[in-house]
Amino acid sequence: MANFSTSDNCCPSVKNILLLDSEGKRVAVRYYSDDWPTNVTKLAFEKNVFIKTMKTNARMEADITILDDNIIVYKFVQDLHFFVTGSVEENELLLSSVLQEFFDAVTLLLRNNVEKREALENLDLIFLCLDEIVDRGIILETDASVIAGKAIHATGAPLAEQSLTQALATAREHLTISLLK
Repeated sequence: MANFSTSDNCCPSVKNILLLDSEGKRVAVRYYSDDWPTNVTKLAFEKNVFIKTMKTNARMEADITILDDNIIVYKFVQDLHFFVTGSVEENELLLSSVLQEFFDAVTLLLRNNVEKREALENLDLIFLCLDEIVDRGIILETDASVIAGKAIHATGAPLAEQSLTQALATAREHLTISLLK
């Protein structure tokens, strides 16, 4: 089996995906690079990213900044801040596509209720979503409906274990996803 490294420039790659709250605290994060080897350095990076971007207005469209030789594409919605980081050699349009599809998949999974409380209640789906988008820094999928569908399918709780409201919501999601295909 070939051992792929994001430093081989064999394909586009992502260094991390961050989902922070409106105070800069972690909601869900995935690191795919050794640039931040410890939790302390990861938290410091997250704080620096938040401080650098907090006074911008990236609500309607994604914005781009450079921090410590990294391109960071970001978008804010309600009380959640979405970030995708890549190297300065990376294509910012590709990083922006990853960000937008991550946001769109989360929007589908949270049934258009994109806010911190809802995200924390569905953290398992968000982490599954991150796993469907990127693996070891390599971009796997950039179609939000496919990403959300795989995340929902991976949880696959039988309908008997769900409340009536949850079962109806799950059925509606499956129908929406199948219609979007």
